[in-house]
Parts: sequence; C-alpha cells; structure tokens
Amino acid sequence: MTLANLTLPLMRLLPAETAHTLTLAALKTGLGLPSREPGQWDTQTHLPRAGLTLANPVGLAAGFDKNAEVAAQMARFGFGWIECGTVTPNPQPGNPKPRLFRLVDDQAVINRLGFNNAGLDVFLTNLRRQRALMGVPVGANVGANKGSTDFVADYETGLAAALPLADYLTLNISSPNTPGLRGLQTDSQLDTLLARCRSAWTAAGGGKPVFLKVAPDLSSEDIEQIIRTVEPHAGWLAGLIVSNTTIDRPQTLRSPLASEAGGLSGAPLMAKSTQVLRLFADALRDQFDLIGCGGIRNGADAYAKIRAGARAVQLYSALAYQGPNLVAAINIDLAARLQADGFRSVEEAVGADLH
Repeated sequence: MTLANLTLPLMRLLPAETAHTLTLAALKTGLGLPSREPGQWDTQTHLPRAGLTLANPVGLAAGFDKNAEVAAQMARFGFGWIECGTVTPNPQPGNPKPRLFRLVDDQAVINRLGFNNAGLDVFLTNLRRQRALMGVPVGANVGANKGSTDFVADYETGLAAALPLADYLTLNISSPNTPGLRGLQTDSQLDTLLARCRSAWTAAGGGKPVFLKVAPDLSSEDIEQIIRTVEPHAGWLAGLIVSNTTIDRPQTLRSPLASEAGGLSGAPLMAKSTQVLRLFADALRDQFDLIGCGGIRNGADAYAKIRAGARAVQLYSALAYQGPNLVAAINIDLAARLQADGFRSVEEAVGADLH
C-alpha cells in the first residue's frame, strides 16, 4: 500500500478542493509515489483510429491534472495513458468557491469548477517537461474561456498550440460549467467547430489523433444528430470520449449535498454514461475509437464499458475514495474477467454486448 492510500482518510477530512491542491503539491515533491513501477498486466490494447498502443486501457481523465503538472507522477501508479487539462487559451480563476463537493454516501462528486487553469502558456511549458519523464501517451484536453466571444477560436488556438507536444488532443465541448458551451454539440455549431478545428489541425501539421468529449445528457435524437455530424470527419477525428459529467440528479442520491449545482460524476453516472456509450457504439460500428468515461470504480465497471463498445476507459472521481492503487486493482480484475470469458485480449471484448 502506498503512502497516498494511507493518507486518504486524512484527506477526506479536508474540503475537497483543498485536498486536491495538497495532493498535487505532494505529488510534485514525490511524496506518496510508489517505490517502484507497477507490474504489467495482460490488458494491453490498441486504438486503431488514433494509432495509439496502450500498455493497459485504464486512463486518467481530464480534470485531475489541469495544468499538466503531475502527469509523469500519476503514470507511476500504472495508468496506461494520461489526459491533462482542461486548458483554455487564457488563464482563468473559475467559478467562486466552494465549487467541489464529495457526495460520500453516493461515492460521487459534484463540481462547478468552471475550467479553472493557469492558461495555455503554463500548460505547454509543464507538458513539455512532463512528457520527457513518462513512457505512456499523454493527451491535452482543450476548452474555451468563459468570457470568449468566439468559443470555436479558442479550440482552434488550443488545438494548434498543443499539437506538437501531446500524443492526442481532446475537444471538451461538454462541460456544464461554462454557460453556452454544451450548445457546441448541436448540429450546425458542431459542424462549424469540427470544420474549423480540422483546418487548424491541418495547418499545424496534423498527424495527432483528436477526440471529441460529449455529455451524457443526450437524447436519442441528440445522439443521432451528433453521429450524422461527426461521420464525415472520420479520418482526422479519431474518436469520442463518452462521457462528461451529468447535470441530472438521480432520485437514488442520498447525500445532503446532492442539490449543489454543477456536474455530477462518480458511481451514479455509471449506468447512464454506459447506455449513451452503447448507443454511440451500436451506430458507429468501429468508424471511431470510443472511450468509456463516467462512474468507473472497479474492474467490473471497466469491463462493462469495454463490452459496451469502449476500446479504453478513463476515471477520476473514484480516486478520491479508493486512492491510486485502484488502477492496479482494475487491471488485475479486468485481466481475470477477460480470461474467464475466453477473450485473449481487451480488443476481442470490445462491443461484445452489441452482438
């Protein structure tokens, strides 16, 4: 057990954002890091559209390392890939505090952070340093400044600037905490976003895979519209990350903090995000690499996402409750589940529930 896991009970006595800030500070000093690299598991996988090979499919979702400060340290815990950000062109403080809440009874988190980050210049300086220290793919999740008069221009800027340094890029158009941002998922706005970002990507040299991160709060009609819009962009657009946080509040929530505004993540998001993933996977049928994100807290959850069509998965909120040893536990359990069901690899299990 690492020091990071031993200090979890103490961290949970602190306000959520304070605990996160202290965690980042500790990681930067090396405190809490495992003494040796984690073992290897029989869970290597490949993202064919992105052209990425992952030692394992478990990735760190955007939001934990907004300024690309500790990607290499987090990779030490066994993540197969790391996503940094969300970063915006200009620094911004985010929304007023408090803005991050643990729903302990529900194993969930609500955040209304609002893309708080140090800006693109700091992010790229940090990313350059971190990438030199790590051996797993690292991605840059880009967004728009709250006060921007042209959200799409912010994505063009972030995409072009991060392209030389990141192994892949993600267009985050689905955060509920920047007013108007989710409107970019509608057909005309999404088509404009993708067309302009494709031009920026090409002008910057292309070559790196780009993902689109969508919300879980999508109707069947919304999903059909997004599919129609993204299909012509297959090729330069490698895939979709399904999904971001939800603005829904399930009736099953027990925490007194459940009424706080913001995006809900963690265990209550698992079923909803997986259903949306399944709908995308069933319609797209391997045209894009799909990434399952939302509610994963054990190997069974990761396996369910893969069987629903995900080629890899991402998590974040569960770390607040289970600590970084969770990454190894998921991979060990996932390998056992694959073997028990007769799959020789993660890739063989992708979309098994769709057949």
